[in-house]
Amino acid sequence: MTFAIVCVSDRCSKGMCEDKSGPLIKEMLTPFGKTAEYIIVPDEEQEIKKALVYLCDDVKVNVVFTTGGTGFSPRDVTPEATKAVMHRDAPGIAQAVLVKSLEITPKAMLSRAASVIRNNTLIINLPGSPKAVREALGFILPVLPHAVEVLSGNTLNCGGSY
Repeated sequence: MTFAIVCVSDRCSKGMCEDKSGPLIKEMLTPFGKTAEYIIVPDEEQEIKKALVYLCDDVKVNVVFTTGGTGFSPRDVTPEATKAVMHRDAPGIAQAVLVKSLEITPKAMLSRAASVIRNNTLIINLPGSPKAVREALGFILPVLPHAVEVLSGNTLNCGGSY
């Protein structure tokens, strides 16, 4: 599998702080494949959309993970940018992360994360904090290889044991 990571943060994009979640995502993905791109963009819808379209249409990675910009802050526009570039919705991933995260903290209900498909690429919004990223990826990674396999058109294992 090939991956891309988009850190959405005004402060990180200006060099005011270091992104901790993007490198953690890359580390956790290493056993599953290669991270082809890592991009940092500000909390600007057009910048996020531009990065997502580039990664899906030009780089053609299997999965794009975003980190940050999924909360209630007026600058948190990652879900809107993600939905603006989608071809198909894939809400089950974000919903599963929400349900599992609620078992850890009631603050999880403040997430507006999205999961969608553009062409043959899955885009998954993750939170911005390393702790929440680690938890969310822990829920997603066991199913991710099958999701990518099915999205690529290989449905031989659908309905079979995992």
